Amino acid sequence: MNRIPPGIDILATAVLVLDEQRVIRHINPAAENMFSISSYHAIGRPLGTLIKERTELVRAMEAALQEGVSFTEHHMLIESGDHSLILNLTISPLEDEAGALVLEFHSAGGSVKIARDEQAMAQAQTVQLLLKQLAHEIRNPLGGIRGAAQLLEAELNGADLSEYTQVIIQETNRLQSLLDRWLTPAKRPEIRPVNLHEVLERVRNLLQAEFPRLDIERDYDISVPNIQGDQEQLIQAVLNIARNAGQALNGEGTVRFATRISRQVTLAMKRWKLAARIDITDDGPGIPEDMQDKVFFPLVSGRENGSGVGLTLAQSLVQRHEGTIHMVSEPGFTCFSIYLPIK
Repeated sequence: MNRIPPGIDILATAVLVLDEQRVIRHINPAAENMFSISSYHAIGRPLGTLIKERTELVRAMEAALQEGVSFTEHHMLIESGDHSLILNLTISPLEDEAGALVLEFHSAGGSVKIARDEQAMAQAQTVQLLLKQLAHEIRNPLGGIRGAAQLLEAELNGADLSEYTQVIIQETNRLQSLLDRWLTPAKRPEIRPVNLHEVLERVRNLLQAEFPRLDIERDYDISVPNIQGDQEQLIQAVLNIARNAGQALNGEGTVRFATRISRQVTLAMKRWKLAARIDITDDGPGIPEDMQDKVFFPLVSGRENGSGVGLTLAQSLVQRHEGTIHMVSEPGFTCFSIYLPIK
């Protein structure tokens, strides 16, 4: 490659120049800083050794080459080594160099864009309010049905019909349990210092007991400080997500827990200098595209026997800690990232 666009090295945005084989031919100082690699070690290496060539990235590069115009992808997950970043990416074909590309990485609006900002928050709060009202309305008649079934069973005194009363009692118990789970977030958090790695270790032990053949990897950043929160509620939130991962893998596969510090993050419409990030990833089949915008809705589940409550509760519990959850999924990779402010 003979021609590198002038001025690249003085740009504040990170820039990579690739040849037709997707080999890195130039990396500017901002990109060296972003990806924690020197030009000496980056130049001459395939792009895939620096950042993961995810499906949406490959498609965007191919589209830029085919159309001969620049493409911008917003809020793209970029994985480099053990770091994950949410960035805006502009991909441009390099003039006079067939197959060559310029990749320019921009901060996603100066902050991490999570879920669906104000509309998503308002929607989640409305859904939670409706669920609580519905649960309260159902509990009283449900208790009456269960009590009547127990009295009827006592009157039958061992008759053959008792098996039917047992069905009524068991099903009302199941519905009662479901209602209890809906109402769980109503409990106010008991705020105190929480070590997130202790939370993850508790969840790991619970998950390993439920799925003995599951491979659970850990990648903890020990510099992540304690946050202010309710440990039990955070355990429940993480467990709901991790259990979904285990179920998606049918108990066999790899789930990975990772912690990182994110800087200059906007959570719940409030700017924070620092936030703790928990990544829960799995190598399962992924979430279908038509469900990805609905996974946090109540009663929406991709499993035949799923209740569709776990992720709704996880989101509610995290929001009570002024945090939020971001999800990225494709076949072979699903990542739920929990962001919690460091106060």
